[in-house]
Amino acid sequence: MANIGIVNAFIRITVGLTVIAWATARLARRPWCTSYLWAALLGAMKVGEGITRFCPMTALFDNMQRRQLLDEQKEAVMNPT
Repeated sequence: MANIGIVNAFIRITVGLTVIAWATARLARRPWCTSYLWAALLGAMKVGEGITRFCPMTALFDNMQRRQLLDEQKEAVMNPT
């Protein structure tokens, strides 16, 4: 179930590969620094989101908005003033 567009997916893939390349280069010079490892993992996550065209944060946000809209509609029906 895709929840991001094709342009957004290409941007995520491009930025993710850039972050992976940068973090790998830095990690080669300083293998003891774990922040570059985390950056590489986050870049890989963005590449995965771009390939699958599914972002869990976008899905969570959309779900919360939909739930809030349904709650507002229920209040309007229950209290017609």
